[in-house]
Amino acid sequence: MMKRKTLDLWVGVFVAIGLGALLFLALKVGNLASFSAEETYLVKANFDNIGGLKKRAPVKSAGVVVGRVEDIGFDTETYEATVAMAIDKRYEFPKDTSAKILTSGLLGEQYIGLTAGGDTAKLKNGDKIKITQSAVVLENLISQFLFSKAADGNKDSNSK
Repeated sequence: MMKRKTLDLWVGVFVAIGLGALLFLALKVGNLASFSAEETYLVKANFDNIGGLKKRAPVKSAGVVVGRVEDIGFDTETYEATVAMAIDKRYEFPKDTSAKILTSGLLGEQYIGLTAGGDTAKLKNGDKIKITQSAVVLENLISQFLFSKAADGNKDSNSK
């Protein structure tokens, strides 16, 4: 009888560990695992196309996560996407910093990459990043390639 209770206890312990691991993975996949209590400052940037960028996506500089995407909106005057980023106060960036939307791997998640400029003045809460580069949308690249191949094919058939 005692052996059965010990076995049940160990099974329960392993089930609890398994559930904890699943919860950790779910939070990691949902970009919620970084419960950062660090103070942040908000910076905005406008992009022509944000692709598949989502809230809570990382903001990286030199491969290091320096913040998260806080909010995504649409500017009805410029017809551009407005992205608000919460940057950790530990990391100060010059005012002429540029922002690009990049992709991890070929089909990975999208994130914002910051490249520091040379200005001595630093970005403050509420500032706007002026130099931006939109996401490279895979569908647009494929369609450009197909259209260029179709145009090349038409030139070849017209020259004969």
